[in-house]
Amino acid sequence: MSMTDTIGDFLTRIRNASGAKQRRITAPASNMRLRVAEVLQRLNYLRSVDFVEDGKQGMLVVKLRYTPDSKSVISGLERISRPGLRVYFDRDKLSARSRKMGTVVLSTSRGLMTDKEAIEAGVGGEALFRVW
Repeated sequence: MSMTDTIGDFLTRIRNASGAKQRRITAPASNMRLRVAEVLQRLNYLRSVDFVEDGKQGMLVVKLRYTPDSKSVISGLERISRPGLRVYFDRDKLSARSRKMGTVVLSTSRGLMTDKEAIEAGVGGEALFRVW
């Protein structure tokens, strides 16, 4: 069975693991999943991201971040653009849209970046997901 939404699967793994208070998850590696995990780590939602070679495509080992009282740092994770409905923001629409709750992660011509970074760079792109 082939998977059509690998980013959605990856975000669901993170969401489910944080709800179940798991400390780490593993997922099949891809360049896009690795970039998504790096952005989440840069935003301090993840503790670490490691690539483990397994002779095939490799695995990502992602360690989640929790507060000292064992609450997940990730309160919510929402997929915006999906294979059946792509959502794009140009730079003008992005500045008005980004005032809502959370941080939007975009796929731009300059790579994955947050909505604030995209506004500073003056670019728009596909809105992948929102995290808060």
